[in-house]
Amino acid sequence: MIIRKLFKFENAHIVRGCSSVKCRSSVHGHSYKVEILFESNFLDNGQMVYDFGLMKQNIKDLIESFDHAITLWNGDSAEYISDMKKHSSRWVELPVSPSAEQFARVIFLLIDTLLKQTKGINGEKEVKLHSIIVHETDTGYAQAFREDAYNIQMGEIKLQDIVFSKEVIEKFADNKLFEKLKNGTMFINPESV
Repeated sequence: MIIRKLFKFENAHIVRGCSSVKCRSSVHGHSYKVEILFESNFLDNGQMVYDFGLMKQNIKDLIESFDHAITLWNGDSAEYISDMKKHSSRWVELPVSPSAEQFARVIFLLIDTLLKQTKGINGEKEVKLHSIIVHETDTGYAQAFREDAYNIQMGEIKLQDIVFSKEVIEKFADNKLFEKLKNGTMFINPESV
């Protein structure tokens, strides 16, 4: 069975090297919709694959880290990156260009890592991240599966190469969330949400 949860965020970026002149040469923004799809052949004690309420914890914080932020590619010019960081307190720096495709891969990696490091306490069993869908516009989206997220031919993504601004980190319910993810710390789902 597959379940799906929708999140939204507003974000600005430049996608260098793309065909569209406007997209590759001007900072612009989108109202993104992100769908997280979980799957399992089992149901928990509440007869659910995974309680949607649990997604309002760390998963929501990771998605909202991109909200009202500018996303930067660490391969862009040092001057551009420096200027954007100087003029925006909310930014995320990625090891890949911030296209919808790469957003889907990055978010997959973040959520997949969190899910693997989370211990369920309500009978959750073999819950896996099926895919991530990132809607950049009403008519266009990218969907990343496990093989996409970990495909280094599409650009290697390591948690250590993702950088969140201080302002982003301070808005996490647990401001050590990202450090815990990178260090392999185990998370335990709360008994009730």
